[in-house]
Amino acid sequence: MPKLNIALFASHGGSNAQAIIDACAGGVLDGSVAVVISNNSQSGAMEKAATAGIPSYHLSSKAYPEEERLDQAILETLLTHEVNLIALAGYMKKLGPQTLRAFAGRIVNVHPSLLPKFGGHGMYGRRVHEAVLAAGERETGVTVHLVDEEYDEGPILAQARVPVLAGDTAETLAERVLQCEHEFYVETLQRIASGNISFPALR
Repeated sequence: MPKLNIALFASHGGSNAQAIIDACAGGVLDGSVAVVISNNSQSGAMEKAATAGIPSYHLSSKAYPEEERLDQAILETLLTHEVNLIALAGYMKKLGPQTLRAFAGRIVNVHPSLLPKFGGHGMYGRRVHEAVLAAGERETGVTVHLVDEEYDEGPILAQARVPVLAGDTAETLAERVLQCEHEFYVETLQRIASGNISFPALR
């Protein structure tokens, strides 16, 4: 398996992106972060990339109003930086068809529930945790999955379970799930890098 050369996509705070950056820098993850892409010029992920000396790009509909041109700009950026894996880390936009085709089987995402429960369009962040609590679930968790044309429907690569505790609020549950995400996403990416998770598209 080749060393991972990762593009991180993030829209907001970028805590998962930071966990991956740190894991690469610390030798925990056999790979490097080649580039960070965000649709939000003020995102924490862009700041974290700058601090780490990683190239970052604000690519959004503001600069590229035509969806096809935005998709092309993203793909060109990925190819320029010789990326072989895309890791979505709180990216709130759907990838375009050109990027999906070029990186088919090489795009992963982390979702804060045990898919297929509580996934799909509009299910992100606090909404997921509120839905888990409203359903009376006794456990939730983290899912790392491949990305395809539909929200949260790609093949599941790995899952970690997080208990729902008595008295949990959306905020307390979100905090515990996010901590699990930081560790589990890195762990799963390392399993991909080491070949412990079958990933034919990287061969």
